[in-house]
Amino acid sequence: MIPLDQNRPEGSSRGDRAGLSGAKLDRRDFMKVLGGGLLVCFTPTLAWAQESGHAFGGHELPKDVGAWLHIAVDGRVTVFTGKVEVGQNIRTSLAQLVAEELRVPFDAITMTMGDTDLTPWDMGTFGSRTTPTMGPQLRTMAAAARQLLVDMAAERLKVDATGLTAADGRVTDPQSTRSITYGGLTRGEKLVKVIAGEEALAKAVDWKIAGKAVAKAHGRDFVTGKHKYPSDITRPEMLFGAVLRADGFNATLVSIDTTAAEKLPGVKVVRDEEFTGVIAPDSFTAQRGVAAIQAKWAVPAQPSNQGLFEYLKANPETGQDEGPQHVAGSVKDALLGADVKVEERYTIAYIAHAPLEPRAAVAEWNGDKLTVWTGTQRPFGVRDELAQAFHLPASEVRVIQPDMGSGYGGKHTGEAAIEAARLARVAGKPVKVVWTRSEEMTWAYFRPAGLIEIKAGARHDGTLIAWEHHNYNSGPAAITTPYNVANQLIQYHASNSPLRQGSYRGLASTANHFARECHMDAIAHAAGIGPLEFRLKNITDPRLQAVFQAAANKFGWGHLKSSPERGFGIAGGVDKGGYVATCAEVEIDPTSKRVHIRRVVQAWECGAIVNPDGLNNQITGAIVQGIGGALFERILFANGRILNPHFAQYRVPRFSDTPQIEVVLINRKDLPSAGAGETGLVGLAPAAGNAIFAASGIRLCEMPLAPQGAVTREADPAFQSS
Repeated sequence: MIPLDQNRPEGSSRGDRAGLSGAKLDRRDFMKVLGGGLLVCFTPTLAWAQESGHAFGGHELPKDVGAWLHIAVDGRVTVFTGKVEVGQNIRTSLAQLVAEELRVPFDAITMTMGDTDLTPWDMGTFGSRTTPTMGPQLRTMAAAARQLLVDMAAERLKVDATGLTAADGRVTDPQSTRSITYGGLTRGEKLVKVIAGEEALAKAVDWKIAGKAVAKAHGRDFVTGKHKYPSDITRPEMLFGAVLRADGFNATLVSIDTTAAEKLPGVKVVRDEEFTGVIAPDSFTAQRGVAAIQAKWAVPAQPSNQGLFEYLKANPETGQDEGPQHVAGSVKDALLGADVKVEERYTIAYIAHAPLEPRAAVAEWNGDKLTVWTGTQRPFGVRDELAQAFHLPASEVRVIQPDMGSGYGGKHTGEAAIEAARLARVAGKPVKVVWTRSEEMTWAYFRPAGLIEIKAGARHDGTLIAWEHHNYNSGPAAITTPYNVANQLIQYHASNSPLRQGSYRGLASTANHFARECHMDAIAHAAGIGPLEFRLKNITDPRLQAVFQAAANKFGWGHLKSSPERGFGIAGGVDKGGYVATCAEVEIDPTSKRVHIRRVVQAWECGAIVNPDGLNNQITGAIVQGIGGALFERILFANGRILNPHFAQYRVPRFSDTPQIEVVLINRKDLPSAGAGETGLVGLAPAAGNAIFAASGIRLCEMPLAPQGAVTREADPAFQSS
């Protein structure tokens, strides 16, 4: 598959796609470059618009959205979507779905993604929503285009359309064996079809391209270094920028002296109200210029990680509804009659997204037209931020997202884009801003910390009868329990967070699954029932039962016996339409008590699988990433400053931490496809925690489980009240 080369903004050519991502190319010019072809417009149903978010914030899909699909004279198909590729491989899977419905070879598809001048408005790429929302949208477009092509061929061949077949990019009359290519049908024509309803889509059992393992689009470019990330983008006469940062959160500038910086060759200091930045001919000089600025700051006293969880519980966010999210029966009465009762508190530390590519942006002004190349999960959201910051109409701002080096929910906002644009406006030339690791780890937002308190009760036979779950700050996602329990009280309490917090891969689902699945293990142990047996006894959802049984069978659960040096744990759950169960084997060094996760088996079910290789990669990546949050990742802070803003102090998973990973895919072709970008993360920490308990008898209730590397009964001193 050859996508539009949005990563070569200099206008350098690649075949007939030369210069398509240049800053001045609008949609009309773009269509001229593509040549004559078929445009299909779609009028979405209200239900689809609401589900996909396209009716959010006043942004409804216009009735003339011909940008969804273009079939050129040569038969190539260009697909437009505001979704972006950040490593989750939707460039491949979405192209598979279009190729399937349109009946064209996979290699005929070109995906144009995340360009606010070329693609329809989109809320953003997050929440595992691309496959279940954008997938059906593009399939509908492709199916409608195919039917229109069949109708055109019937008119051209003077035959009944019902007897024609569409396959391999052409329409054929089986009776006469005559055929016409899609390009032959659309040559020189600009036709529009408005679709008022839903199109009949191919069933997953009949898929020939979707549902198959297709190699990652442009995978070789990523492996060889040919791919251009946002931080690699260059423009003619481009300069480099750096920004003066405060000495702490909520700081006030007391005084500033830029004399030394201004004396450096090639350095220009930019002052704009509270903003101070530097422009220079190269990145090193720009950083030197910022370092030469003498600034004094007043940083107010602020909370630290010491006593964090007590602080979160004691400081509710004002204006939030404190009503329970879910109430059934009477937990109080049920606990009075329970044979087994377990009460515990679980804590979750702030963690950083820690993407290998920090925030980066290149900004270029052409008169009042602003174009920015940046890594973001929300190109249209960043466009609106830029428009607001510079008092421009949105039509005068273009955001282009080259496939970026991961986001994990951490690149929703456009700080680097705004900074680059401010500097470029003064410079009169394009300016690139790339955040340092320290900037990324300090000034980006974090996954929320949280305190979760759970009370639960069961009968001697293992029947769960009471469940009370309170989550402070970490979020309500996946907070309801998938287990059958008659008496429930489940509540999320928003807190006044001392650190800036926001989206993260899995977000609150990870916290709530960690607490719930560790607590389920604790109740099972108290009742003298096996962890898997206890769970299955309290589950009636066949999909959840299936993943637990599949993971257990592959892992060899029931045939493995824990010892002080080796333990086995299990956990599972449901989130964003996906069902997951995880088994983990941990090893504990008998002397140092250091813990290593040695083997992970994860069973997955997310409906019909679009690309099994892509799904396998997503699950494997989620497991590896989850090791950090499970065992050692945590942000330390005090008085408005991050204390571990470098990889030297903030440990992420290494090759040596990677366990043997086995993935079991359950392909439900009878069910709609759900997203799979996040849910694979949620089971690892509780499975590892339960395995540690099975080996050591120590129930760890904190994430990370072993921040110092060793299993200990002592709580993490960094978070305890002084």
